[in-house]
Amino acid sequence: MTGDDRTHVAMTSGGAYSLATLGAKDVIDGAWPLVREAIERSPDRPGHAFTFSDMGTADGGTSFDMIGDAIAAIRGRFPERDVQIVYTDQPHNDYNAIFRMVHGLTGQPSYLDRFENVQVLASATSFYDPILPTGTLDLGFSATAMHWLSRKPCDIPDHVQAVGATGASMAEFQRQAAKDWEVILLRRATELAPGGRLVLVNFGVDDEGRYLGNTGGVNMFDTFDAIWRSFVKDNTITEAEYRAMTLPQYYKSVEEFRAPLDDSDSPVSQAGLSVEHCETRVVPCPFASDFQQHGDTARFAADYVPTLRSWSAATFRSGLSTDRPDDERDRIIDAFYGAYETMVREAPEGHAMDYVHVYLTIAKSQ
Repeated sequence: MTGDDRTHVAMTSGGAYSLATLGAKDVIDGAWPLVREAIERSPDRPGHAFTFSDMGTADGGTSFDMIGDAIAAIRGRFPERDVQIVYTDQPHNDYNAIFRMVHGLTGQPSYLDRFENVQVLASATSFYDPILPTGTLDLGFSATAMHWLSRKPCDIPDHVQAVGATGASMAEFQRQAAKDWEVILLRRATELAPGGRLVLVNFGVDDEGRYLGNTGGVNMFDTFDAIWRSFVKDNTITEAEYRAMTLPQYYKSVEEFRAPLDDSDSPVSQAGLSVEHCETRVVPCPFASDFQQHGDTARFAADYVPTLRSWSAATFRSGLSTDRPDDERDRIIDAFYGAYETMVREAPEGHAMDYVHVYLTIAKSQ
């Protein structure tokens, strides 16, 4: 993110993000075989710490177990090397939550209790910017983060997310997403050591046209849009506020992810990056799965809606006019998610935020 756009994207702080996004942890746990293989294929760099970055980490909770497993695998392969974990996110991220967890202050065991010579660092730096020194990154990891664009290219006049965009606004989002993806890859190409790898797990659109919250049931983003439109209709918000709520996100297809990596003449390929693994997966919404077992509609609605709120509320609130008092803006946001919760409670069938991701392993030439 750049400029003021950074203030419009924020995850719930205080450790609540991980509690609300259990599905994101399932996605990361599913990436473990790719992370393990990347470690097994990493070349040795004697005398240098093995550097592992977790980019777009939020409060660090969803990747915590996987990083512990990664340290064990790194130590097994390179027993003499220090291990350096670098958590990265935007400057306003809740880094206190990360370090409370890492140092065992939350009541759960820490991987630092299991391993010596592990250094944990944080960089309050967007993945659109340089994070690490040239040639020092052995393994870069990111999950459920790089769909956030560096900037919102335009307001979408008739939807809140690019999945509902058409015409000129869709073209603007496609151009911005392609440009941003190239920037991310070139930044990491500079930072990667020869033979280093990236394991990137990003929201995307699969070959069946499925994407987050749209896997055959109620379309989550269309529901977002319908509720905000109803708020315009009853004069709760203005048309200008509705347009300003456009989420600065884009879900790429497999072809869009691969394009700069498969083109031998692209700057990304010229920088030495190539695809080792690429697949799409759908990870079921854990709250919908639980609902199939317990059948309590009120419980499902109360469990499910906070996961939607955890990543969307900051952007929606930023779309509300600053002429409104803060408490009024808060009431509108509460009313929005309250309306969504009521909708789920009264008609739960089909509601789910199934995760659709593209799992990529990218290698840098030696």
